[in-house]
Amino acid sequence: MSDMSGPPFRADHVGSLLRPPELLRARAEHQAGRLSTEELRRVEDATIRDAVRMQQEIGLQGVTDGEFRRGSWHMDFLYQIGGVAKTEQTLRIQFRNEGGPVEAALGGFRIGRRLSLDKTIFAEDFGYLKSVAPAGTVAKLTIPSPSMLHYRGGRAVIDQTAYPEMDAFWHDLAEV
Repeated sequence: MSDMSGPPFRADHVGSLLRPPELLRARAEHQAGRLSTEELRRVEDATIRDAVRMQQEIGLQGVTDGEFRRGSWHMDFLYQIGGVAKTEQTLRIQFRNEGGPVEAALGGFRIGRRLSLDKTIFAEDFGYLKSVAPAGTVAKLTIPSPSMLHYRGGRAVIDQTAYPEMDAFWHDLAEV
């Protein structure tokens, strides 16, 4: 049995890392149309490399991209499932941090047809992460649980003609 009194202790990171200022600036510039998608991707690549290096330096064996390519940890994934379409509706949720209350505006969606997996979601992003993950580490990617698709609107966002019975929805969701 190994000595657990000293580092590296068993630790994992799950989810988002705080976005570096240069990434936040690049996202704002891209959204305003002043930065190309390719230029944004270069900034994302650089900040992901830095985040992976930091995780390795502190002794984590599993490294993530910090979700630096995502605006929302779960919605960017869910929107890519076949049958899920963005809507103009916004769900506002309030969080608290050390500065006080913070409001997040989350995009809405509608399930208008049977669910399908038309491509491997985040395959390119994961490929990049694996390419910069140092030897001795494991690349990890956060994905939402299947129930998140139902949680964000329930039956009200699921078209009755696509899914007259919810058993079929749950079956297709499990398949996806």
